[in-house]
Amino acid sequence: MNLRNTTDVSEFLLRGFPAQPEVQRLLFPLFLSIYLLTLLGNVTIILLIHSDKHLLQTPMYFLLSHLALADLGFTSTTIPKALDNLLSQKKTISYRGCFAQMYFYMSFGNSDSFLLASMAYDRYVAICFPLHYSSMMSHKRCLQLATLSWVLAIIDSSLYTVLMSRIEFCDPEEIPHFFCDIFPLLAVCCSDTSLIEMMVMTEGVVEVLTPFTLIIVSYVFIFYTILKIPSATGKRKAFSTCGSHISMVVLFYGAVSWVYLNPNSMNPGLQDTVATIMYTMVTPMLNPYIYSLRNSEMKAAMKRVIRKRFW
Repeated sequence: MNLRNTTDVSEFLLRGFPAQPEVQRLLFPLFLSIYLLTLLGNVTIILLIHSDKHLLQTPMYFLLSHLALADLGFTSTTIPKALDNLLSQKKTISYRGCFAQMYFYMSFGNSDSFLLASMAYDRYVAICFPLHYSSMMSHKRCLQLATLSWVLAIIDSSLYTVLMSRIEFCDPEEIPHFFCDIFPLLAVCCSDTSLIEMMVMTEGVVEVLTPFTLIIVSYVFIFYTILKIPSATGKRKAFSTCGSHISMVVLFYGAVSWVYLNPNSMNPGLQDTVATIMYTMVTPMLNPYIYSLRNSEMKAAMKRVIRKRFW
């Protein structure tokens, strides 16, 4: 096997999607439609929230605007290159492009996770401590939560990118995925990767499980508080404020757990690829529509903005 230092590697091959050629021809219009709907939905959410003072001053929607921004970055990191490779005979990505893609993919993905945990904390305070909500979820606290979500993700992504850039790769070799993710990239390494693999299985798992655990604990207290509400109407109203967020959490963490807690993560098969598509493409597309279609405040804000701009 020919070993070359990473500085000598100019590009990587991407395996792409493990499907028949006739199926792959259908993937391009499908993924393009998903990407356009994702752009439309998330840009609309961001513009709507920042155009309406009431929404912008509401912690849940302030955090939602950051989640929409993270989703935009998340999908724009992977889908355009996937679309390009579906049309190209030579499915390649440059060395620098691969590491840039891995960095931004991890950064936006981790920000997504931390922001979902921040939104769960917001729901916990709103339902369990309603009288102290305005003080506990002040604008300053919201800024701190959003900033922490971005900074932690950036630090973690930078650490992995620097470590991965110091290892050697087999040349030529094919990355067994449709984009540069850390596990498939480790599969084509020719040098010792034990340190990085140990970090991924310890710090990486903690990084995913910590926000998820915080979300679970928050909802345990939320459900316990809701069950103590005497009226059925009050219970339904409390549950309705959590429904959209729960849907987003299930979609995101369900797919992420399937991919990254799978022992075959370094060489993903068809099921792993489908799960990856779910949380890198489908979930970011659905998030804004889940919130806009199921949320009366978003609908009311949209009507206010339309009346203000066009009437």
